[in-house]
Amino acid sequence: MNLKGRSLLTLLDYKPEEIQYLINLAKRLKEEKIQGIQHRHLEGKNIVLLFQKDSTRTRCAFEVGSTDLGCQTTYLGPTGSQMGKKESVKDTARVLGKMYDGIEFRGYLQSDVQALADYSGVPVYNGLTDDFHPTQILADFLTIQENFGYLKDIKFTYYGDARNNMGNSLMIGCAKMGMHFKAVAPKALWPAKELVDICLEIAKTTGATLSFEEDPIKGAIDSDVIYTDVWVSMGEPKDVWMKRIKELHQYQVTKKIMDQASKNAIFMHCLPAFHSLDTEVGKSTALEFGKTYPCVANGELEVTDEVIESKQSVVFEEAGNRMHTIKAVILASLSNDF
Repeated sequence: MNLKGRSLLTLLDYKPEEIQYLINLAKRLKEEKIQGIQHRHLEGKNIVLLFQKDSTRTRCAFEVGSTDLGCQTTYLGPTGSQMGKKESVKDTARVLGKMYDGIEFRGYLQSDVQALADYSGVPVYNGLTDDFHPTQILADFLTIQENFGYLKDIKFTYYGDARNNMGNSLMIGCAKMGMHFKAVAPKALWPAKELVDICLEIAKTTGATLSFEEDPIKGAIDSDVIYTDVWVSMGEPKDVWMKRIKELHQYQVTKKIMDQASKNAIFMHCLPAFHSLDTEVGKSTALEFGKTYPCVANGELEVTDEVIESKQSVVFEEAGNRMHTIKAVILASLSNDF
């Protein structure tokens, strides 16, 4: 399969077989790394990493993955370029396209990553926008495949704000791969109807199903995967916390939720996760809202510490897989030999 020159902006642009190809390529690269087999197939290539939003996993995955492939990276953080300030996104794209073989973008607007792809002339990789997070979904699906041996017909249940970039992207990915996606959230936080309709059309060709549930206990029954994300996304104002905790405190993933799932169910989270008092956010939300909502009194927000530290949790394997799937995306887009 030849994906050379392709950008990864959203999984809507990829066929199921192309997604599976990237997952399988990531699996191969992961095995080679474990065995100490070098795969510096991109010697002489250069990628620029544009970050409007800070990150641990995305930055490290792109930098280490690129190094493994023999590809050099330049990191430009939130104050590292003039894009959007003194220079338009379109002009930035045309400049960077003359210097680099690929561009990673992690920021706010999907229209920005689209403009980079439209005007740079090189592959562009969406490291996260407010709408989509496709590289995360590839890592998630590699992790699921490693645990179950397959993706099709997996019963996948997402808890929390299902309108955010993770809810959107997981629903798209499940529809593409013939999985059974369920969003468990208040109806006001279900995905946008327009995107649901698109995914329902995809599902007709793959055998996937989509469903939406407000009851947090009922939603978990027989699930193979329980997945959640932070309740307030990066860049949203602090005053959103009160509203989201009020809306979502009943959707905290607890052992009681996990006990409703299938016997071999796994717990997943894209991280960072708020599950203790070991973070500033955990401490501040516990102090401010703990008396009103006792479930968050220990800094446990979207998931309890008991769940994330349990044997069912695969969140750190999932995080590690970011590197391998991102490496596959870079390699496939810059070389047609794989």
